[in-house]
Amino acid sequence: MNIVEFCVSNAHHGTDRLIDKLNKLPDLETIEYGCLGNCGECYLSPYVMVNGETVVAETADALYDAILEELGSQDEHRKALDKLLDDL
Repeated sequence: MNIVEFCVSNAHHGTDRLIDKLNKLPDLETIEYGCLGNCGECYLSPYVMVNGETVVAETADALYDAILEELGSQDEHRKALDKLLDDL
């Protein structure tokens, strides 16, 4: 299960619109927090945490694409690691 964490204080960038859109994806859970502790980032641009990794973009729409890209990248890394472990 993938987890995308949102900072409620970052919603002024339009990130709140992404939650429903992301909740329609399989194997993904969204969580909203009052604060993720990245206040400087939160003030400057739309961002989320994807499985603990910070993902930042210039707009909320670009953030959605960046989230999908990060999920794909993490999945590729996970598969590569699983293959490596299977080959041992």
